[in-house]
Amino acid sequence: MSADPLIFLPGFMCDARLYWHQIIAFSADRAVIAVPLSGATVEEMAEHVLAVAPPRFSLVGHWLGGLVAMEVARRVPERVSGLGLIDVSPLAETPAQAASREPRIIRARTGRLDEVMLEEIPAAALAPGEGRAEVQAMLLEMAGTLGPELFTSQSRALMRRPDQQRALRNLRVRTLLICGEHDTICPPRRHEFLAELMPQATFRLIPGAGHLAPLEQPLFVSEALRDWLDAPR
Repeated sequence: MSADPLIFLPGFMCDARLYWHQIIAFSADRAVIAVPLSGATVEEMAEHVLAVAPPRFSLVGHWLGGLVAMEVARRVPERVSGLGLIDVSPLAETPAQAASREPRIIRARTGRLDEVMLEEIPAAALAPGEGRAEVQAMLLEMAGTLGPELFTSQSRALMRRPDQQRALRNLRVRTLLICGEHDTICPPRRHEFLAELMPQATFRLIPGAGHLAPLEQPLFVSEALRDWLDAPR
């Protein structure tokens, strides 16, 4: 079992609470660090992570945090002992997708952050059932803590994000791809494509979860990460 520290990077408008179960599950046998996303671009966020990261580490990122994790692994693959990407896409935004963010930024900055977050991650992108409302409430609580200024900077980071497909095709870091079966923002088929693209990647589908898989099915996500971390190298 690797004793390398485990770094978690939260997703868009999320904080360490996204990984509450995983932090508890893994902190007994390794150092666990949750690094907030700080910077105006994915590249700046990666620089911030590297500034606080130990010499060698395993790295797990969700959505925007996954994009930052890809950039970190691209820059310093020799320091990353394992890469976990959850509910993520390596593609750059289309001009239409990027343009659609500006009206949401304006609304978020005029007191409508909750409304905008429920458009960013709508109910349809989460698993159906009793737990959906609780997950949405936690999403809004995390977003409210982070606030509209961070919504603006993280939205613009997504708008300007690089296409990582070429870098991932050449990446020789052991990678686990995790996706909730109901995720419509970064759907399972995109993760299956990534698993074929990346030389050392495996894919785990999480039943009963959508785009916020670590919150929706925390036990299944922790189990997948545990299998990955403990697998023979």
